[in-house]
Amino acid sequence: MKKLGLCCLVIFSIISCKSPEARRPISVKSGSYIDESVARNKKLYENEKSRFKEIMDANPDQKYLTSQNGFWYTYNTKIESDSLPKPIFGDVVNFDYNVKTINGEIVYTNAETKPDTYIMDKQELFTGLREGLKLMKAGETATFLFPSALAYGYYGDQNKITTNTPLICKVTIHSIIEN
Repeated sequence: MKKLGLCCLVIFSIISCKSPEARRPISVKSGSYIDESVARNKKLYENEKSRFKEIMDANPDQKYLTSQNGFWYTYNTKIESDSLPKPIFGDVVNFDYNVKTINGEIVYTNAETKPDTYIMDKQELFTGLREGLKLMKAGETATFLFPSALAYGYYGDQNKITTNTPLICKVTIHSIIEN
């Protein structure tokens, strides 16, 4: 019995002292896919930017401004009064808009988008339009040129707007209710 216990102890100590062996990874990820994606998106943005520049150059009577968020816009109707507020977080904005592709094809008319009510930064709205509304006052109309990354991006809107489609939106704010 003592020999059996001693034998088990020796076998156990031999087995338990073995250290794990390092194994080579099955595959090594190089990051080249990410690099390719970055390069592809930069090229896409530059192409969209040059197309928008053509549109802006074709309309010299319109003064296009560049936003801090990477889109361009011009006021069709501008309210010069400083007493009117621009919408901030939580304000209720009543507006309507139409959507066109960069080629001028109408995607959604004002009738299709209907006058919309949006609670600033509390509801879903594509990035460009959400940021564009923050630049406007009640009674103003502006035309926005949104690169695809600030519109519906890679996925589109799952309806009429396809993958990586830059958009032109004409937006009118009817009222802003401060919260």
